Amino acid sequence: MICTLAEAQALREEARKRGALVAVANGAFDLLHVGHLRYLEGAKQATAGGLLIVGVNTDASVRALKGPRRPFVPEQERAELVAALRCVDRVVLFGEPTAAGLLTALRPDLHVKGTDYTAETVPERELVTSFGGRTIVAGDPKDHSTTDLIARLKTLL
Repeated sequence: MICTLAEAQALREEARKRGALVAVANGAFDLLHVGHLRYLEGAKQATAGGLLIVGVNTDASVRALKGPRRPFVPEQERAELVAALRCVDRVVLFGEPTAAGLLTALRPDLHVKGTDYTAETVPERELVTSFGGRTIVAGDPKDHSTTDLIARLKTLL
């Protein structure tokens, strides 16, 4: 389900009252592929049955990060696809170039990134540590990417 940041904060509080771990994962998720699925499944597993909130970049933030020709899929459709995954509890759109604002608002126990990072190279690692959270890496090796998928599609067209 797609929700507002305020709704996600309320869900975080409910989860904490139950003693459940709260994880936040984030990304553009343009042209959803198996690498995204494995990353988010790994993030959910890390919660041990807790709450997984996924931040999806808005169209404007994807353009700023990846260039004027991206995203290919509009933000509401990307958010809907991610929300439909069994491992995802909630999706929140965010428009900042990094997840720092989202993480500050949600203060998760875990910030989960994909395997294109190490726990030490995640830009928001120190922020997450400052409020008692941990940064972890999940998913399969970075053998899948939207950029690679686009390049392969171009050779077929």
